[in-house]
Amino acid sequence: MKKINYLFVITFVIILGVFNSCKNIKSSKYINIGMVDGWAEDVAMTHVVKAILDEQGYHIIIQKASTDMILASMNNEDTDLFLGVWLPYTHKTKIAKFPDLVDLGTNYDNGKIGLVIPDYVPVKSIEDLPKYEKQFKNRIIGIEKGAGMTSATDRAIIDYELNYRQINSSTIAMITELQNAIKRKEWIVVAAWQPHWMFGKMKLKFLDDPKKTFGEAEKIKTYSRKSFGKDHPELTRFFSKIYFDNKTMTDLLTKMEGSKDKETTAKEWVKDHPELVNSWLDKN
Repeated sequence: MKKINYLFVITFVIILGVFNSCKNIKSSKYINIGMVDGWAEDVAMTHVVKAILDEQGYHIIIQKASTDMILASMNNEDTDLFLGVWLPYTHKTKIAKFPDLVDLGTNYDNGKIGLVIPDYVPVKSIEDLPKYEKQFKNRIIGIEKGAGMTSATDRAIIDYELNYRQINSSTIAMITELQNAIKRKEWIVVAAWQPHWMFGKMKLKFLDDPKKTFGEAEKIKTYSRKSFGKDHPELTRFFSKIYFDNKTMTDLLTKMEGSKDKETTAKEWVKDHPELVNSWLDKN
């Protein structure tokens, strides 16, 4: 009888442990961060956060997906965070679909999107594009379908009555085509944004946007799932304090560009910026 009672107690403890494990899974040290691969600033910031929090004893899991997939996953309480929400223009429509997601603050406040050309091309404004259809081959080289940048470019084609087609594939493909065109001194117009390392590697300029189709300066924000603050109050403050100024962001993107090991590069960057990192961690 004692043996039966002993086995019953063990079984009960195991079941209770499994139940508590499931119950507290959101409060564990495992943090899932969504990331859009190909977005230089999102990749860089996400890896820096991983480097910092790994040192604090957390286990950061980076989930690569599109913006739509990340936001939907956060809304389902599956993904914890996303550091790449551009507002008030680029992701306005996307974020409006998920009112329960929580804005944790601005991590960069000088973002810009628009149509970009090499500096040797003598065109100043989007309004001038109809004059140069032949030189640009009636094409605007875009990025991924479904991206906020892509939707804004489609609107620009309508607003400015352009006889141009947006060619969509990927961010990497856009950059490659831009680099190849510059090597040959060809005319090309692409859909692009700042901050991005390509502005440090190539001489580029934004076309004026008098109709403000692409909006003005944008903020890049960190968003979390609804219950994240309750599950991780200590991390909510950390993420709300993360902020990169222009100089810091440029330095980070320059170091990350071309790196074959993003995690190692991010760790090195963190070691080189102890004051900034400690201010985020409230250690100053």
